[in-house]
Amino acid sequence: MKKILDLVVIENNKLNQNYCLIKLTTTDKSLLPDMFPGQFVEVKVDNSPSTYLRRPISVNYVDKIKNELWLLIQVIGDGTRKMCEWEAGEIVNLLLPLGNTFTIPDSDNGHELLLIGGGVGTAPMLFLGACLKEKGFKPKFLLGARSKNDLLQLDDFARYGEVFCTTEDGSFGEKGYVTDHSVLNNIRFSQIYTCGPKPMMVAVARYADTNKINCEVSLENLMACGFGVCLCCVEKTREGNVCVCIDGPVFNIEKLTWIS
Repeated sequence: MKKILDLVVIENNKLNQNYCLIKLTTTDKSLLPDMFPGQFVEVKVDNSPSTYLRRPISVNYVDKIKNELWLLIQVIGDGTRKMCEWEAGEIVNLLLPLGNTFTIPDSDNGHELLLIGGGVGTAPMLFLGACLKEKGFKPKFLLGARSKNDLLQLDDFARYGEVFCTTEDGSFGEKGYVTDHSVLNNIRFSQIYTCGPKPMMVAVARYADTNKINCEVSLENLMACGFGVCLCCVEKTREGNVCVCIDGPVFNIEKLTWIS
């Protein structure tokens, strides 16, 4: 059930000049709504005159013990810049949870699961990995970035599975793109989940299709309302045009037009 809630900022961790990690909780100590991997929130950004609409942000992690919601923010424009300036104690209004979720297999049965994230698209992979491990799976992560400075939350990912990395400049992990990593040649994966820049996701989808691997992608279309009203996030699929905010953001690649 969607809710509009005021949450309070607990921490604002500046990961580097381009990213911050915001941790929030309820103002009255009530429990956060149930949230699932792949879902997102719409954030109201106050005191930013050029930010008229809410900003869609992936659920990075939910700490049920501490009753915390984590949001990984990349500074792109005035809205996200203002968000990265939030201080502990500030009250933030959110619409949540929104969207559908990744599909989790019923049982392990030897499944080899690979979670691929690029840039800020690594955000939903952390929560997904945590949920998969909780259900008995041993996921592997493949994280891509331009350089080592853009690889985020590596210690957090390592709590839930083995982590592989690529950087375009070769400063950490293997040099190149995620689809170039040797792990794809060394392990036969049965399921791939991915989120990141569209060219990366298209490349991953085509790799999965060629190798007959089930694959789900989390699209990052601009989602201004979260209700399918503004039509900012329309995506063409094999079944016609859909609104990513209500029909996604998670899609099986078989439904998209990316592959032949």
